[in-house]
Amino acid sequence: MHSRRLLNWLVAIFLVLSFIGFADASFLTISHYTTKSVPCVISSFDCNKVTSGPYSTILGIPVALFGVGYYLILFVMTLAYLDRRYQKILLWASRFTIVGLIMSLWFIFLMAFIIKAFCLFCLVSAFTSIALFILGLCLVRTLRLEQVSS
Repeated sequence: MHSRRLLNWLVAIFLVLSFIGFADASFLTISHYTTKSVPCVISSFDCNKVTSGPYSTILGIPVALFGVGYYLILFVMTLAYLDRRYQKILLWASRFTIVGLIMSLWFIFLMAFIIKAFCLFCLVSAFTSIALFILGLCLVRTLRLEQVSS
């Protein structure tokens, strides 16, 4: 019973974080295509150096658009789990978060050591991905505990 309640909370947080990541990446993608500068809340950050520099696109496609797809996949998979309660969907979503973790670590490295500028919205996305990865680990463990106890 306890693991079921924990699982429900973890799934709810996973859903919310994937939506936050989707909204954040969508904002960055829209800003890219409308050529509007990204507002920099922290004055020491140079958001536009990050969002409009050479590392902001891959083959002309903004990396934020890949983030939109990533977060949308996680969001839809979580909704599918909530609809069907098919645990394999949740396991696949949890394992898929490794993609976001790897990309986030790469983008943080780029901002810190190559570009030498930060974008608050990019950091929100990175920390959202890292949190989703950690939650994914918790979900996998909780699902295993639930299977052992049943």
